[in-house]
Order: sequence, then C-alpha cells, then structure tokens
Amino acid sequence: MKNLYIRSGIYNSNIRFKYMDIKVLGTGCAKCKTLEKLTREVVGEMGIEADIEKVEDIAKIMGYRVMQTPALVINGKVVLNGRVPTAMELKQLLSASSNPQTWKLDTDATF
Repeated sequence: MKNLYIRSGIYNSNIRFKYMDIKVLGTGCAKCKTLEKLTREVVGEMGIEADIEKVEDIAKIMGYRVMQTPALVINGKVVLNGRVPTAMELKQLLSASSNPQTWKLDTDATF
C-alpha cells in the first residue's frame, strides 16, 4: 500500500473518493492548459470519479469572482487561482475537498 504524506494527514492511493465536479477556469494560456492537464492526471492517479470541465468564457469565469487565471473550482468552490500548483498541492486540495473535516486540520497551508 502506497501512502503519500500531506499536511492534512495521510493520503492513501487505494482510497476511492466521492464524485467531484471540477472546473478549470482560464482563457487558454499556457498555465491554464497546464493546470487542466495536471488536474486530469492527478484525478486519474487518485481514482477520483469527476467531471472535469475547462471554462474559457470570460463572463462565466467572472461569475466565480476570479480575477486571476488559471483557477480551480471544486464542487462549486474556488480553491486556487492565479498559479499552477504542484502535483502534491493539487492532491491535497482534492483530498480536502472530498473530506471537509480535513479543512480545519490544515490551517497553516498557503495555496
């Protein structure tokens, strides 16, 4: 069993997460494309069942009150904007979004 240690606890690669609705917000720049690719890779690696949608419409992006792209929205909540995270940071964001109890444990995280 492969474990990845993250600040909010232990991520077990054999855990199956609940379904997620993930949106990558961005107009098509290189960073936006990188975030979309990384998100798809990490979601597949973690075994998460998810709809991943790339949102390029400026009006829809502004609807999330995002001023910098790329941005990542998980289950309707903006969890990251203005940069591309590392794979480990993305795993942590996805883990926290699948288990709201971990949000309180990771108070010193900067995203």
